[in-house]
Amino acid sequence: MTTPTKLLSAPVIDETARLLIEHYVFPEIAEQLARLLQRRLAEGAYDVDDAEELGRLVTADLQSVNGDRHLRLKHHADPVSPKQGAATLDAMRRDFDTSLGGAPRVQLLDGGVAVVELAPMLFPLEWAAEPLGAALTLASRAQALIVDLRANRGGDPDTVAFVCSYLLDERTHLNTMHWRGGERREQSWSLPHVPGARFGGSKPLYVLSSDSTFSAAEELAYDLQQLGRAVVVGERTRGGAHPCKGWTVHPHLEATVPFGRAINPVSSTNWEGTGVQPDIPCAAADSLDHAHALALARLAG
Repeated sequence: MTTPTKLLSAPVIDETARLLIEHYVFPEIAEQLARLLQRRLAEGAYDVDDAEELGRLVTADLQSVNGDRHLRLKHHADPVSPKQGAATLDAMRRDFDTSLGGAPRVQLLDGGVAVVELAPMLFPLEWAAEPLGAALTLASRAQALIVDLRANRGGDPDTVAFVCSYLLDERTHLNTMHWRGGERREQSWSLPHVPGARFGGSKPLYVLSSDSTFSAAEELAYDLQQLGRAVVVGERTRGGAHPCKGWTVHPHLEATVPFGRAINPVSSTNWEGTGVQPDIPCAAADSLDHAHALALARLAG
C-alpha cells in the first residue's frame, strides 16, 4: 500500500503570489496580498493534505483585504490543463452543452409577456450568438419581456453587449473597461445590427436578480438599469465587477486574478462590492410573479 503524496503548498503559494503581483488590477493590494500569503505559508496555515482545503483557505485570505470575489484559488475535482484559461473554458463548455447554449427557457406567460432565462452563464460570444439570438428573436414579438438572470454566474462582456443589442433601438455606450496601469481603456457598445429581430428599446422590460447573480450577469442588469431601460426585480446581486483570467497552479487548482475594472458611463462607477440594487426588492423566488404583475399592470395602463 502506497502512502499518498503530501500536498506541496509552497509552489502553489509562490506562483499565486507571482500572478497577483504581475496581473492584479490594483498593484498596491497585489503586493499586500502576496505578503499575506507568504506570511500565512510561513506560519503553517497552508499545511494541509487536500487541494480543495488549500483552495478554500487561500481564497478566504485573497478576499480578506478588499472583498474581491473574483480573486480565488478555485478547486477543480478533475485534473485541469496547464494551459492558461483552459480550466475555466473546459468547465464552461460542459455547461454550454447541457443548457441549450445558455438559454434554457423561453416561455410565453399570460398577457403576452415573455420570459427568457439566461443561465448558467453568458458564454463566449462565438459559442452563444446563435442560441441567444434565436431565443431573443423568438421573444421579440412579446408585448413585454422578463430576462431571468437569477441563476447566472457571469461570463463574457461581449455577450452582455450582444444581449443588450436586442433590447435597445440604437447603438449605445454600455461600459468602459479600465485595464491595469490605467493606460488602456476599452469601451463596450451595443451592436448596430443583430441577427434576427430586436425586442427593441420601448416595450416594458424587467430583469430578475438573486444573490447568486454575479459578474457579467450583474453587468447586464446594471447596464440596462443605468440606461433606464429595465426594471430590476429581486435580490441584491453578489457584487463582482472585475474581469479576470485563470491560471492553473496545481493539477486541481486554478488562480483567478482580475486584471481590469468596469466603469459605467452613466453612474461613473460599478457594482463591485455593493451588487446591483434591485428597483423592486423581493425574494428571488417571488420575483417572476412580481415582474409579471408589473408588466401586466403597465400594459393595461
